[in-house]
Amino acid sequence: MSSPKLDSKVFQNLKDVAHKLRIHSITSTQAAKSGHPTSCSSLAEIMTVLFFQQMRLNLKHPRDPSSDRLVLSKGHAAPILYAAWAEAGLFPVEELLNLRKVDSDLEGHPTPRLSFVDVGTGSLGQGMAVAAGMAYVGKYLDKAEYRTYVILGDGESGEGAVWEALHFAGHYCLDNLCVIFDMNKLMCSNNVAEMEVYRERLDAFGFNALVLNGHDIDELVKAFHNAASTKGKPTALLARTIKGKDFLGVEGIDEMHAQPLGKKAEAAIKNLQMMIANPNVHLSPKKIGKCGHAPDVNINNIMLCNPPNYRLGDSVATRYAYGTALAKIAADNCRVIALDGDTKNSTYADKMRNAFPERFIECFIAQQNLVGVAVGATCRRRTVAFVSTYAAFFTRAFDQIRMGAISHTNVNFVGSHCGCSVGEDGPSQMGLEDMAMFRSIPGSTVFYPTDAVSTERAVELAANTKGVCFIRTTYPNTTVIYNNDEVFAVGLAKVVRQKPSDEVLLIGAGVTLYECLAAAERLEEECITARVIDPFTVKPLDVQLIVKHGKLCRGRIVVVEDHYQQGGLGEAVLSALADYRNFVVKHLYVPTVPRSGPPAVLLDMFGISSRSIFKASLAIMKK
Repeated sequence: MSSPKLDSKVFQNLKDVAHKLRIHSITSTQAAKSGHPTSCSSLAEIMTVLFFQQMRLNLKHPRDPSSDRLVLSKGHAAPILYAAWAEAGLFPVEELLNLRKVDSDLEGHPTPRLSFVDVGTGSLGQGMAVAAGMAYVGKYLDKAEYRTYVILGDGESGEGAVWEALHFAGHYCLDNLCVIFDMNKLMCSNNVAEMEVYRERLDAFGFNALVLNGHDIDELVKAFHNAASTKGKPTALLARTIKGKDFLGVEGIDEMHAQPLGKKAEAAIKNLQMMIANPNVHLSPKKIGKCGHAPDVNINNIMLCNPPNYRLGDSVATRYAYGTALAKIAADNCRVIALDGDTKNSTYADKMRNAFPERFIECFIAQQNLVGVAVGATCRRRTVAFVSTYAAFFTRAFDQIRMGAISHTNVNFVGSHCGCSVGEDGPSQMGLEDMAMFRSIPGSTVFYPTDAVSTERAVELAANTKGVCFIRTTYPNTTVIYNNDEVFAVGLAKVVRQKPSDEVLLIGAGVTLYECLAAAERLEEECITARVIDPFTVKPLDVQLIVKHGKLCRGRIVVVEDHYQQGGLGEAVLSALADYRNFVVKHLYVPTVPRSGPPAVLLDMFGISSRSIFKASLAIMKK
């Protein structure tokens, strides 16, 4: 199908709007005294054709589930994104002068504080994965007509995460995805030979790759039409552009990157105004079509389809219980999805794949893309996503998780194989920093369930909890200690052993809770009774319960964790008690890099076994 030919008036109007976007980019960054106007200018025609020729939008409801998506991965070009929405009529163009002000949501890089922004960008290389997640949901779950566009800078294409995401998009044939590379020379020579190298790479990754002049409106219209008509593969547009295009005295000068035009602004604006045929031109985006709408979904009040079904004393790994619970909530709600990084038979996410293969997304050994796809998949409340891999491997994707929090994401992360209880696999497989990492995320909830029952309830709660959630699951089997009808809640701990005569409070989670219980038995042989608390959530911590029972145990507390000293359960307890007097706390943790060995031997070797807890309790009794 041939692309429609633009008549001369439409063509001129698009050119005029492109120059208006350039002017807005100059004036807004001049007012802010900072910003990236030259990076905006290279995008002017691309943004104009997207907004006023291609994308179907709902100005009254920018996050309409049926509208097209746009991810500006090169987030430093935010001023031209804001300008495009203002020219489209979403808000007055005068507001653009509030760019980067503390009382304005027009921030230096886009964030979802703005109704027309789905995800925060600016940490380069991440928008591609997010867009791939959006496109995957659109094609395979929503089965809707909306398309997803993502704009990348040529510099960020050096990030490996970009190519992880490109591989994902090609593998899953995301023909509703269009990737635009703004090849504006800052990090690319932009010569014909190099553009051909990029085209060949993208072709090898399964893309319909096109090279074009990113300032030629006719070429852009034809390329976008080609993308929409191409079936079975995503499209990538390699757009040759120039930084500072049409900025008098600035065009093509790399030294003007990342700064307003200053004294050169006035001349640049006057030159652009002379190039505009109709200063009063106003264009409107296309409206959403009447067909192919995204379905209505409900992701509230998700529940286990059946309650936990264990017997006290059963030996079940919490990672196994995670897989069981995941399949249960997926049976309750058709928008629950699972993503895994080629560890599904270890995390037991394969239980979800076996039950609901159409809602299991294999992201392969590419953890940064794994997280980015999940963030994209949950945008506009289209899905409830659970992402699983070894806890240690999430460290590789910490920036994506951090940006997820900035994006107000509700993704649930499940990290298995935590701590030295992993055993013989050795320290490279042991998550020992994971709680510190996830506790540091703003608004996060960190679950550390001890047995199968509490794990199933943690999954159910996470599905309904706002913000980033992390569930820490363990490798070895642990004994079921809770009844199937036990009620759990975020921020509420459990007292699992107590007597009126208790003299010391032991706090453990996961494998170390059982070490605490064993130590309590041994202490009783010495006529010392100990109380034991299972925190369930490390963030938020049940401070009130810990303070109450700590006081009842004469202010003596031993907290033990299969984690490094910094940032885990121990520091959470110590921080909670900082405002209280008359407490003595002994913190047991993994003090150094562990080694391979049997789990029980390693727990003892690194000072977090029942024997070490027993000794610490005796020592604290003397204080």
